[in-house]
Amino acid sequence: MGTLSSVCGVWWPKSIGTEKRVRFRLWRQNPHGKKTPTPPLSFSMKTRETSKQGSHTHAALRSDSMDDVRATSAWVASRSSHVLVDSAGIEKVVSTIESIPKVEWDFEGIHYFDNGPLTVQYLFVLDALNFCFWPDKDLNYDDLASGLKAALQNDKSAFDADRLQKYTGPQLRELLRWPRPLPLEEERVRLLHEVGIELERSFEGKASKLVECCGKSAMNLVALVARHFPGFRDHTVYKGRQVFLYKRAQIFAADLWGAFRGQGYGEFKDIGSLTIMADYIVPAVLRQLGVLKYSPTLASTIEASGEIGPGTEEEVELRACSVHAVEKMRELISVKSGRQVLSVELDLWLWASGVQCTSLQHHRTLSIYY
Repeated sequence: MGTLSSVCGVWWPKSIGTEKRVRFRLWRQNPHGKKTPTPPLSFSMKTRETSKQGSHTHAALRSDSMDDVRATSAWVASRSSHVLVDSAGIEKVVSTIESIPKVEWDFEGIHYFDNGPLTVQYLFVLDALNFCFWPDKDLNYDDLASGLKAALQNDKSAFDADRLQKYTGPQLRELLRWPRPLPLEEERVRLLHEVGIELERSFEGKASKLVECCGKSAMNLVALVARHFPGFRDHTVYKGRQVFLYKRAQIFAADLWGAFRGQGYGEFKDIGSLTIMADYIVPAVLRQLGVLKYSPTLASTIEASGEIGPGTEEEVELRACSVHAVEKMRELISVKSGRQVLSVELDLWLWASGVQCTSLQHHRTLSIYY
């Protein structure tokens, strides 16, 4: 097997045969915290309308939300002061890639799955709370996913819309079996309330009804989530222009697609519309690969574990340039291979490399968006 690059000693496969399966253990958040891996995601080369609910008809729902993410990320990359997308670095990485493994979402470990509406409810609650674990070195995504799973297995009504509206910080900790206040705990509680209130008001209390309204469109689902749930409106202003990223809204669509294997609640005719999920780890891996280059000041801040404020030029550039860089990688790989490559696949592949590296230095930002 050839190699693409080594990130912290993790070798990327240059070529993966169609019958081979590569399995990676992922820490989807806070990789430098507790080292309890999630069940391994499987990467395999195997290939893997609208509705009316209550008084709300969403048949006319259309959105260019993902076009906004791509266009505004490209705009940031073209004007970036602290992060450079290196075209030569992209070409070098892509030149060594012969194929990108397909993604098979493994639901048998820390995630709840029953192949029905309760799984959708679980995933929506999970993704509403899936942000900012790093301030607590012992807390990571595993604790959130497995804690919510255990809570739901113990009480199937734990995520009913009326109950989501009433949780307090101590009750959320008890739900997750966490012994101390969570990072940004007040915001997590507020977002739980927001989800419960809006699900009850507009979707009969069920996230599955929300998904049914998207017409099997991931793009529409992201737009619908952002429209109804302000906590998912992951956008900011950069040099006078609004920039859209929608990380957690996109993860909800990607989780549905993966958990349901592209069927039922996870069937999206435009799964290729999703971009990568702009977070902490992907920028750090792209930097290691030579795809992103940082200014000396930004590099020093990250290497010193300094905080970078949300909405600052540096933070926006780290995220937006990562989106743009992977889009350019995807386009180049597609041209080379002659087939469509999904940004979701590239996102998880980059993650699979980065989260195995406990010494990988990522930026630190207090944010409800990632």
